[in-house]
Amino acid sequence: MRYSVQSPSAVVMVRPHHFTVNTETAADNSFQIANDSSEDLSAKAYDEIGRAAEMLRSYGVTVHLFEDEGTSTPDSVFPNNWFSTHAGGHVAIYPMKAESRRRERRADIIEMLKARYRVQDVIDYSGLEPDGLFLEGTGAMVLDHIDRVAYAVRSDRTDPIALERFATHFNFEPMAFEARDANDLPIYHTNVLMCVGTEFAMIGTGMIRDAKRRDEMLGRLARFGRRIVELTDAQIEKFAGNALELQGRDGLILALSTTALAALDHAQRATIEESAKLVALDIPTIERAGGSVRCTLAGIHLTPRD
Repeated sequence: MRYSVQSPSAVVMVRPHHFTVNTETAADNSFQIANDSSEDLSAKAYDEIGRAAEMLRSYGVTVHLFEDEGTSTPDSVFPNNWFSTHAGGHVAIYPMKAESRRRERRADIIEMLKARYRVQDVIDYSGLEPDGLFLEGTGAMVLDHIDRVAYAVRSDRTDPIALERFATHFNFEPMAFEARDANDLPIYHTNVLMCVGTEFAMIGTGMIRDAKRRDEMLGRLARFGRRIVELTDAQIEKFAGNALELQGRDGLILALSTTALAALDHAQRATIEESAKLVALDIPTIERAGGSVRCTLAGIHLTPRD
C-alpha cells in the first residue's frame, strides 16, 4: 500500500448544532443558496456531518469530531479555513475576512493537536486582520505537498502579502492566478476550483482566463506524472473540484460529495480510480452554505505521539 505526503490519514471536523447559511459571506460566494426563513437546516446539517464522519472512519481515516453549539459561527462546519497543519510539526492559524468567521478559531482544537500529535510551533497570522490582509487557509490555497506549490486564486480572501508570508514560513512556492466563473464573477476560494491528489489533479481549466498561467499550472501539476482531470464550469458549480485525497486503511481515497460524484463522467471517475477509491459523502444541506466536502475537512499532516 502506498503512503503519500499529499494525503493525511486524520482530519478535524466540526459538527454544527445551529447551522445556517452565512449572510455575511454571501457577497463574494456565488455558491451559496439563500436560507428560506421557514426552513430549519440545523438538524439536517448535524446529521450530515455525523454520517460523513462515520463514513470516513469506516475507511480507516481518523476523525477528530468537535461540536459547535454556538449560534454566532454559521460557517464553523468549514474548519479548513482557519487552520492548517504541516509535516515537521507546524500549525498555521489564518486571518479571516468575515468577523463571524474569526469566532471559529478554537483553542481546544489547537490543544488537541498538541496533545495527540507532535507540534513544534504554531504560527498565527490572525494579527493581519486589522490591516485587511486575509488568507483563508486551505480554502484560499490548494497545497501541493509533493512539489511544494501553493496554488491561490486572487480574491479579497487571499491577500498577496499574507500569501507570501505563509509561503516563506512553510517553504511553498506561491502560484497566484485569476479565475472567474461563467458569469464573469471571481472565484472566492481556490479549493472550489481544483484538487491536488498524489497521482492526479482535478482543475477547472476554463475558469483560468490567462492561457499562459493556465499552461504553467498544468505543467507543474503534471510534473511528477500526475494525470490531469479537467473539470467544466458546470462540474465546478456542482462542487466537483472541492474534494480531498486521504489515506485510508487500505489505500488512498478521494472524499467528495454525492453532488460532486454525480457530476463526474465515466472517464473522469476511471482516471481518479486508477489511484484512489471514490468515497461520496451526502451533505446537500451543508453545500447550501457555499462549500462542500473539502471545506469540512481540516487535514492533519502531523506525526502522532506514541
